[in-house]
Amino acid sequence: MKKVLFNENWKLNGETVTLPRDEMFLTARTADSKAGDAQGFFQGGSYVYEKEMGVDASFACLKFDGVYKNAKVYLNGEKKIDVPYGYSPFTAELGAVKRSDIVRVECDNADQPDSRWYSGAGIYRNVYLYTADGEHILPNGVRIDTLDYSVGLIRVRVNVTAGEAEIAVLDGDRICAEGKGNDIELTVKDAKTWDAEEPNLYTCRVRLGDDEETVRFGIRQIEKRSDGLFVNGKNVLLKGGCVHHDSGLLGAATFKKSEYRRMRILKEGGYNAIRSAHNPASEEMLNACDELGLYVMDETWDMWYNHKSKYDYASVWSSHYRDDIRRLVERDYNHPSVILYSIGNEISEPAAKKGIDAAKEMVDLFHELDPNRLVTGGFNLMIITNAYKGKAVYNAEEGGRNTDTEKTSGMNSTLFNLLTSLVGSGMNKAANSKKSDELCSPSLDFLDVAGYNYASGRYPLDAKLHPNRIIVGSETMCYDIAKNWAVVEKLPTLAGDFMWTAWDYLGENGIGAWSFEKDGKGFSKPYPWWLADTGAYDILGDPNAEADWAKATWHASDKPLIDVQPFNHPNKAARAVWRGTNGLPSYSWRGCTGKKAVVEVFFDCARIDLYLNGRKIKSAKVKENRAKFRITYIPGTIEAVAYDQAGMELARNSLVSARDDLRPVLHPEDTCVRENEIVYIPVRIEDEDGILECSADRRLKIEVENGELLAFGSANPRLTEDIRSGEYTTYYGRALAVVRAGKAGTMKVSVEDQSAEIKVEA
Repeated sequence: MKKVLFNENWKLNGETVTLPRDEMFLTARTADSKAGDAQGFFQGGSYVYEKEMGVDASFACLKFDGVYKNAKVYLNGEKKIDVPYGYSPFTAELGAVKRSDIVRVECDNADQPDSRWYSGAGIYRNVYLYTADGEHILPNGVRIDTLDYSVGLIRVRVNVTAGEAEIAVLDGDRICAEGKGNDIELTVKDAKTWDAEEPNLYTCRVRLGDDEETVRFGIRQIEKRSDGLFVNGKNVLLKGGCVHHDSGLLGAATFKKSEYRRMRILKEGGYNAIRSAHNPASEEMLNACDELGLYVMDETWDMWYNHKSKYDYASVWSSHYRDDIRRLVERDYNHPSVILYSIGNEISEPAAKKGIDAAKEMVDLFHELDPNRLVTGGFNLMIITNAYKGKAVYNAEEGGRNTDTEKTSGMNSTLFNLLTSLVGSGMNKAANSKKSDELCSPSLDFLDVAGYNYASGRYPLDAKLHPNRIIVGSETMCYDIAKNWAVVEKLPTLAGDFMWTAWDYLGENGIGAWSFEKDGKGFSKPYPWWLADTGAYDILGDPNAEADWAKATWHASDKPLIDVQPFNHPNKAARAVWRGTNGLPSYSWRGCTGKKAVVEVFFDCARIDLYLNGRKIKSAKVKENRAKFRITYIPGTIEAVAYDQAGMELARNSLVSARDDLRPVLHPEDTCVRENEIVYIPVRIEDEDGILECSADRRLKIEVENGELLAFGSANPRLTEDIRSGEYTTYYGRALAVVRAGKAGTMKVSVEDQSAEIKVEA
């Protein structure tokens, strides 16, 4: 079928808008928001989009990658589909259409709270229109399976209205296999396989008369053995991170550039795997992972039939979860990056037979629909154990009736997070009992890969108790990365680790904050907080000490990495548990001479010597790939020298303080873009040598010629300025502008007397 992007010229409340859009992100934040701190104090609402079809066709369908939530699609007033889940990709078949026909999409998230983090609202992901006349390939009608990676043997199945398809496999422009039929096997000549190290992609071109469909795929087989997880016969350890779906300063609106940028940064940081916490990833994210080489655990839901938030999906989950699974498989089937489906996150239902039966049914359904991938789930063993005891984490008062037990403990998700913040890493031992193993094993044993959330204490226990159970740390504390990875490398039954989190996100305010603010001491952060303030990379994509800790652990750096906990505050930080350090990769703290602070150095070695302005000031043993030093700040050069057990130097690295000639500098990430394409432009306070200054923040005004400013903001977890106004204050010397290019020519972006020009092509 003919495929076109269907994002422009929608009408919303009489206004012409371009998709994707996050309507929730455009609301006014208020301290009394019903969505509360979980959603960053934004507002819910109801939305109606309308658009003329603009084409005549005997068959048409619309593909939506995500509409939040309760989506209903109509053509000329006739309902075509109803999809309650806000993260499900889905196809609305319209039948024959005329140019003047009106498609209408209704959605709403007016009832709040409906999520434990920021959801967004509206048609926040891409929409595509598919049309055909006469015989054609049906929607989602091409499926490709790898039968034998070693010889490049694949199977191509095509679902058509009538006739027989012509199939060709292309490597660039070169045809390397071809045949005719609707279910055929082909051997790709000189086949190149897909994995995280070499993400080789092919294009399958399918023709049926005048109709043509192209599908990108990789030759890739996944296998679970008693000694680990294997991709194309090679043992794989998942260096993973959890990521939420939002696009930071753009809210939940999903753009190709945004998803590719985020995945590229994580890949460069040493990650080879991503968990889409806690809902299906966007198509754009999967495309980026296919191209860059990142394994994906694509997750389904954060809840089943027991509520976690009062108005969440649990109310209708039981009636729709099978459709959600089918839609996810339809969308993911040809993406080589997707190796694991997850049936949910931290659900309590497996504490009872009904939940155990549901888990088995979902695993079986995934296997039936897609026998080529493995199924997992993010199971918090402590939650299941407590639920069995009647200590349900998510109770009736917060989320409606829980159907497994009449007992409730009076605990809700906020209180549970608070308890966890007090327990910290000790939670990893909370499910070490025989009773916990007895309760959780029935569901865990249905899974191909057992996902453990915060239960690393069970790793060595279950390696002995369940030697054929392959485990992955589906969610772990970021500061446990070195400790956990040592076990991953030791135990063949442990296939990897997914830290919480790889990237900061909107909502769930302040769960990782090391705050110097007066309102940052409590667990649940009040207005104007809006970020979780956790993650190896902040909301702008800049690394912090936890990113360096992971890089050092995964040997993704050939030199010691230096981070400094901020000097420029008068008091100690109030520390939240979902962060192990607030260090930043900078030794430039203007006005802080004589103040005390902590320097951290990350590297896999025995000892680190620390030098300041050429003089050795301290030496420390390295524990779990980190050495810590408490020093007095003196501007200049700080240098870390790494040594092995024998005292031989391995590597060295240094950080330098900025000089006084500071100014804002723009760093466009693209020099040439197409019309309407977005551009990310980091803005830094730095000296003429490009050294970032963390302690000289200033309010900046950005101006754009031949383009549209979508956002200009910082990683400050407390939002007190308007990110769409064009004026914002840097945070630790950094800000970020996101700009949509205008017409062909030159786009100019300026801050104070600094500017950058970007070529725009038609």
